[in-house]
Amino acid sequence: MAFPPSFIDELIARNPIEDVVGQYVNLKRSGANMFGLCPFHGEKTASFSVAPDKGIYYCFGCHKGGGAVNFMMEVEGLSYPDAVRALAKRAGMQVPEDEQYQSRYRQQERLWALMKEAARFFHQKLYEPCGAQGLAYAQKRGLSKGILTHFGVGYAPDSWNSLVDAMRKKGYTDQELQDADLVGQKNGRIYDRFRNRLMFPIIDVRGNVIGFGGRVLDDSKPKYLNTSETLIFNKRKNLFGLNYAKKSKLGYIILVEGNLDVITLHQYGFDCAVASLGTSLTEEHAVLLSRYTEQVVLTYDSDEAGQKAAQRAIPMLEKVGLQVKVLQMRDAKDPDEFLHKFGADKFKLLLEDSSNRVEYQLRAIAGKYNLKIDDERIRFIQEAAELISTLGSAVQREIYGHRVADAGKISFEAMNTEIGRAYKRRLAREKKRQEKIDLAPAKARQPEGRSIRYDNLKSAMAEEGVITLAMKDPSLLDLAGDLTGEKFSVPLLGKVYDQMRFRHRQGLEVSLAVLTELTAEEMSHITGICQKQSGAVNEKAFRDCLATLRGVTQAKNISSDDDLLAFRNKLKESKGTRQ
Repeated sequence: MAFPPSFIDELIARNPIEDVVGQYVNLKRSGANMFGLCPFHGEKTASFSVAPDKGIYYCFGCHKGGGAVNFMMEVEGLSYPDAVRALAKRAGMQVPEDEQYQSRYRQQERLWALMKEAARFFHQKLYEPCGAQGLAYAQKRGLSKGILTHFGVGYAPDSWNSLVDAMRKKGYTDQELQDADLVGQKNGRIYDRFRNRLMFPIIDVRGNVIGFGGRVLDDSKPKYLNTSETLIFNKRKNLFGLNYAKKSKLGYIILVEGNLDVITLHQYGFDCAVASLGTSLTEEHAVLLSRYTEQVVLTYDSDEAGQKAAQRAIPMLEKVGLQVKVLQMRDAKDPDEFLHKFGADKFKLLLEDSSNRVEYQLRAIAGKYNLKIDDERIRFIQEAAELISTLGSAVQREIYGHRVADAGKISFEAMNTEIGRAYKRRLAREKKRQEKIDLAPAKARQPEGRSIRYDNLKSAMAEEGVITLAMKDPSLLDLAGDLTGEKFSVPLLGKVYDQMRFRHRQGLEVSLAVLTELTAEEMSHITGICQKQSGAVNEKAFRDCLATLRGVTQAKNISSDDDLLAFRNKLKESKGTRQ
């Protein structure tokens, strides 16, 4: 939705970027800017910068950037209008909303309210006569009344219309029930989708009920029935139990496979357990976890599928900077079974004894080979050396190198040589990839985002120059005459230029922070090109960009690296000339 420019200006002014970001990131000042660890990807050295004077943030590692609105969109997973609403609420401002947006937000609010009412309905039914079998099953699984209430566990009656009738009486329409995925439809009539199941409300980190997971009480299939994607529910971006685990003081998060594992762990005092929602762990899940902890303990089932899931999850979690440990379950299939068999103290010992991911992966590699056979022992040593060569610490490489050498019955010197060879091979591969990039500057100039492409590189570079120079000195826009964004070869750059031109002519602020209606990827791209702009801002550089843009608008796409480099050098020279 398009908010009035004056409203956006006031919103940005009343939400300083350093205050907004500071709620999520520990920032430390360094000169004019502030730095901290990026909340969007894992890192040990702070590459996330905030520029209070410009009202923007930018990460030099993952290249995400933008203003306060974009930050809220990224960090909370909000739409543009909802991010504006969140900042307006923070600043005590009234949001001017058009009917289209009011309708969409009202729809979300109605669905949140509907799901809350459905959760109450299911929980009440658990303690009514119709829910006796559901309650008996929960008690059989060792769940206390307190934990059932804490998680809002309920029971879906073995009926085709109990929920439908109850929600209709509350004033909800059949369409809303369908939008929430609470019902199915056949022959023009709707019916309860969840029947004769123990119900687990799925609650997001802001406390909204957004979906349900329903478990059968016997061995029928499917074992779990989960809410499908809706306007308020995305299973790739939510984790069961995170609304509670984010408040835990234990200092780590336990990642398990099932809802019952989560609930049982919380009941036994491990209030940091979470689970994915009917899907394998995703990159979005990993990023979400990294906002609330620095360490994750993988506690997947001990069967083959569980171990494969752990192997897939490790690189995702490490990619966002999380320290990963793997708990090896003994004498039980999952945490739920283990805790009921052996209790919390034994599980705590398991946690303390959990191995780091390197130990776990080395054991997994060893399990693939028969070390009594020379050929397989050699393959084990070579594969283990590849893994160890990726470790950044020389101490780690030596410790694990000794372990593999002992297991493979070779000297540490021979093992160290094999690790060195693996390390050199990896460096050579990385160097070769970098050389390909360095030898193709035209390709290197392409945006990182897949949805943004530069088909005419020479024009695109000139367009970048127009935007970055005018962003620093909006008065330069007066030199552009009747040039509009339609003449730009890159639609995104044209859209940004038109916004800047409109604001300048209206006497409004022209800055990155007030750009509107851009996706997170688009805003990150614009922030990135503005971060690269350096040197004195002057008319000559701006005129050169305008001339190039107008000169190549109708020309064919540039394909010569030499021509592209020549233009880049000319632009750099003009920027260095003061007028």
